[in-house]
Amino acid sequence: MASKPFPDFEAPPSVLIVDDSVVARAVISRAIDGGGRFLVAGAVQDAKAALAFLARHRVDVILLDIEMPGVDGLTALPDLIAAGQGARVLIVSSACADGAASTIQALALGAADTLVKPEVGAFAGRFGDQLNERLVRLVEADEVVAPRTPAAASAPGNDYDIVAIGASTGGIHALSQLLRAIPAEFRLPILITQHLPESFMPYFAAQVAVLANRPCEVAEDRVRVRPGRILIAPGRAHMRCVAMGDGVVIRLSTTASVSGCLPSVDPMLQSVAEVYGARALGVMLSGMGRDGAIGAGQLSAAGGSVVVQDRASSVVWGMPGAVVSGGVADAILPPDEIGQLIARRRRPSC
Repeated sequence: MASKPFPDFEAPPSVLIVDDSVVARAVISRAIDGGGRFLVAGAVQDAKAALAFLARHRVDVILLDIEMPGVDGLTALPDLIAAGQGARVLIVSSACADGAASTIQALALGAADTLVKPEVGAFAGRFGDQLNERLVRLVEADEVVAPRTPAAASAPGNDYDIVAIGASTGGIHALSQLLRAIPAEFRLPILITQHLPESFMPYFAAQVAVLANRPCEVAEDRVRVRPGRILIAPGRAHMRCVAMGDGVVIRLSTTASVSGCLPSVDPMLQSVAEVYGARALGVMLSGMGRDGAIGAGQLSAAGGSVVVQDRASSVVWGMPGAVVSGGVADAILPPDEIGQLIARRRRPSC
């Protein structure tokens, strides 16, 4: 059966391959051509050649290896993102094995996604299918939403006790920008649900601790929510807040979520709404799909404030866009301005 063309493109989405291996470039090119849904616009051996190519041509996706002679992929990534003028970067590298720190670094620098590149002799099999699946996800990622102004739009409240952040594809880069804008003396607890496999979470927590200049840990069941600390949902479970007699603790859950995500943003925001009500600030960053839209609605209904990342700065505007479409976003801002807003709204008493 012939592949269905993308309705939003007059021509197939174009791809630039950046890999120092001649064999890898050839195999990846064949895999993309064989999928029938993308056009290989170019295949170059290093970052310098990629920048020269992008100065003359526009592409939709850049496939980037990390381990290359001269300027490595991670070092070149920010320049390639800028030169790509909106092109999404998919890291395809053997350095992105499960739990690898380089994966988190790539996502924090702005890569949209990563894919493990097999050894040269093991390109056959699922790799081609996985590559084309990732490409499809990237170019089809933005959901069509019809934003409407919230019925009672207002500036986020200034009397909150907790910040809860949800994110997925593109969210790590956005989160790094947001956290850098929050001063070290900010004392409110921060909860983060980021869609990542469990094996990546220790590296992610370490990266967040550095970016935020405050303690950060992967949440365990019954851990207390404390001022000045960041808790991250583990890759194996949802993170929920539960009020205890002398404070608030985290309870982990693996109950199926509406979005199908594990961890899911919805349970976190729903529980924050139940425990903190109007004294909570929810933040939705770049991400694919609609996870978090239900929780954001409940948080807003409880009197809490909801801020989302703007479309222009998002790798994927699915999750923020779904919140906007639901009419519950109090503000739509780039990540650094969200961080500045959070810093301005901190409560001196905490």
